[in-house]
Amino acid sequence: MAVVPDSPPAPRGGAVALALLLVYVVWGSTYLGISKALQAGVLPLTSVSGARFIIAGSLMYVVLRLFRKLPRPTLRQWRNLAVMGFAMLLLGNGMVVLAERDVSSGLAATAVASVPLWMALFSALRGQHASRGEWLGIAIGFFGVVWLNAGSSLAASPTGLVLLLVAPVGWAFGSVWVRGQDLPGPFMTAAGQMICGGVLLVITGLAVGERPTSLPGIDGLLAVAYLCVFGSIVAFTAYVWLLHNVRPALAGSYAYVNPVIAVLLGALLNGERFGWRDMVAMAVILAGVLVLTLARTRR
Repeated sequence: MAVVPDSPPAPRGGAVALALLLVYVVWGSTYLGISKALQAGVLPLTSVSGARFIIAGSLMYVVLRLFRKLPRPTLRQWRNLAVMGFAMLLLGNGMVVLAERDVSSGLAATAVASVPLWMALFSALRGQHASRGEWLGIAIGFFGVVWLNAGSSLAASPTGLVLLLVAPVGWAFGSVWVRGQDLPGPFMTAAGQMICGGVLLVITGLAVGERPTSLPGIDGLLAVAYLCVFGSIVAFTAYVWLLHNVRPALAGSYAYVNPVIAVLLGALLNGERFGWRDMVAMAVILAGVLVLTLARTRR
């Protein structure tokens, strides 16, 4: 029985640095990829999220079973993978994709930057009490979240606002809940979670009325392919590996790098523009996450 330890042994620094780089840069670019796919007419839940996770997860699963000879997950492990898929992929990724129909990719990434704050709160509920510095970071970050939701252009999109409140909560809950659970190794965990989450996303998409009527253009297919290979297989696997090997605060630190990359790419390649309230809210959120991370590093 493989159980994710609460205090894993320290992995090699080079491996941690590479995994963080992949999560930082690749995930920062996926917000633009999602926007491009939606602009090309790709269905949000069944295709942009669901189908690509099923394809990516299935490819990884086949490789791990046939070439790495890893054992298949147990029934209990599949149950845990389904919970992770529901929280992190259906609620987390799926709600971001739906939100990007109404808000810019950079603004969506800024809202998701609150993930480490929610992770800290869920960790505190599990008995990992926060220090004064950590609570200061949480307070600063949530002030930025309130500012973003109430004072920025996000307030003009009630649907996008609600979706971008649900998404980071779901992702953070899954990221904290996973620690100490009965799971296979990190790569099989990534594959199984993507399969489970992808199936849940497709079912949800069909339930709300998504029906493919025609193939999207080449731009949409390329965007989905990029999300499948880099966003799902490469970066998501790196993130799951980080969850197994480093503390949640470091694993969640991508959240204050992704928005910067997403905003820059959105402005340069997608013509997105942001008001001063959006930029100030992003700066406050990132400052809160930075204070939280530094406090946990000292601790």
